[in-house]
Amino acid sequence: MKIDLTDTTASKINKALVQGRRAIGTPAVGMVLTLVIVTDEENAYDALKAANDASREHPSRTLVVIKRFSRTPRDRTQSRLDAEVRVGAEAGTGETVVLRLYGEVIDHAQSVVLPLLLPDAPVVAWWPVNAPLDPANDPLGALAQRRVTDTYAAEQPVRELSARADTYTPGDTDLSWTRITPWRSMLAAALDQVTCEVAAVEVEGEEFNPSCELLAMWLADRLDVPVKRSLSNGPGLTAVRMATDTGRIVLDRADGSLATLSIQGQPDRAVALKRRETAELIAEELRRLDPDDTYASALRFGVERLNETLDGVVSFDEAADAVLEPPSKSDEPSAGSGESSPKGEPVEAAAEASAPEAEAEAPVSGAEKKATAK
Repeated sequence: MKIDLTDTTASKINKALVQGRRAIGTPAVGMVLTLVIVTDEENAYDALKAANDASREHPSRTLVVIKRFSRTPRDRTQSRLDAEVRVGAEAGTGETVVLRLYGEVIDHAQSVVLPLLLPDAPVVAWWPVNAPLDPANDPLGALAQRRVTDTYAAEQPVRELSARADTYTPGDTDLSWTRITPWRSMLAAALDQVTCEVAAVEVEGEEFNPSCELLAMWLADRLDVPVKRSLSNGPGLTAVRMATDTGRIVLDRADGSLATLSIQGQPDRAVALKRRETAELIAEELRRLDPDDTYASALRFGVERLNETLDGVVSFDEAADAVLEPPSKSDEPSAGSGESSPKGEPVEAAAEASAPEAEAEAPVSGAEKKATAK
């Protein structure tokens, strides 16, 4: 059921929600949270579809805030609020209100949203595109306990990560971080299977993909090893290689759906590692509303610290060779190098001390005896 309201108010929208619930025979409110989506007209359909799919796992009241900027100065001074109230099959398992703001009311969107929030329920704010640099200080973000952005949609994703680190507030999260959850789980499980010391890591993926940088920063922060960020044609993340003292551990995904996990001394295993839809990502974020300290630590590690050197090792291959290469024979002590004998004496001194003893123990011939008597 859909109810269209033109030039309306928040109180009329609440009455329409009650009317819609009664019409479909569900007067009780069974939602567990309020999801506020701040987007534009172009991306509203995709965001709303993802939210409706996620509502099957998290029944919620979804408020879609669309700011419609007027073309002429006269229209900008005229404030208007239009709304679409959707309940029943058109709103998934929850309720949906699409709010279109015109004129000066655009600058006061929080005043429109506040009366429509579910009482005593958490609030999650999501910016599919054009997220503010400081979501916690945004008027709509200040209403939420959890603030979801997506740096992949930014014009300069890598630079956006640095801005997110500077303005991070507990409760902030990023769908680029959510995308690498299966990768982090698989890599952690691989390291649990072997007892080893990681020397260096290489993360390979397409350019301008912040998920690759976040995974690299997470590995560098947790393992305290140099991490190299290399480029590929994608899609997304394609491979993670870890050099350890027991051999290489490689998680390779070339086609975006099926990956191969290779561990030294074990057979290769095929792993399902498909790229997930936005609805799955949002559903995962709605499962936990507490601050993500792991994301905060990885984000604050800093993109600029990737590809750092450690003990003169510049590349991943050099680090792998350094940890796997056995000691050369030239490093072993030689007999004439002047190194200490097992008793702590120099080798040459020990040889000279043993020479008189060898002469005393040698047998003397008859001719030598006569020459000595004369």
